[in-house]
Amino acid sequence: MEDWLEMTIKDAYKYNILVVDDYPPVRRMVKEIIDASPDLQVIGELNDGRELLKFIKKYQAHLILLDISMPNLGGFEAARKVKQDHPEVKVLILTIHKYIEYVERARSLGAEGYLLKDEIDDELLPAITSLRQGGTYFSSLLPV
Repeated sequence: MEDWLEMTIKDAYKYNILVVDDYPPVRRMVKEIIDASPDLQVIGELNDGRELLKFIKKYQAHLILLDISMPNLGGFEAARKVKQDHPEVKVLILTIHKYIEYVERARSLGAEGYLLKDEIDDELLPAITSLRQGGTYFSSLLPV
């Protein structure tokens, strides 16, 4: 019983992250990286924006890692709705798309960051840290 209470108290101080991507291998890879950091936790792995909007009504997330191209409800529309209803939640777009128009659209919708999937191994944790500290993060590989 004491172990359960101790674990619950420790988890209460973690930074809660949702991973929203329709490709399970990407979700698994992201979760493995996040799980290696003791102060971060993935509280949900979701397939699309529709699942995200249902989930976020019930569970408190600090950050959403959000793919753009997904079925049912894509990342841009989901980001717009999340930022409208939960402006305190940070959004980091996680995508393969290197188009400057997509970066500009993400910024205009309120996303605090834009990370290319090619950079997950090296840049995911620095991106999360930057957003967590109130900053932004935009991939250095993007044409600007």
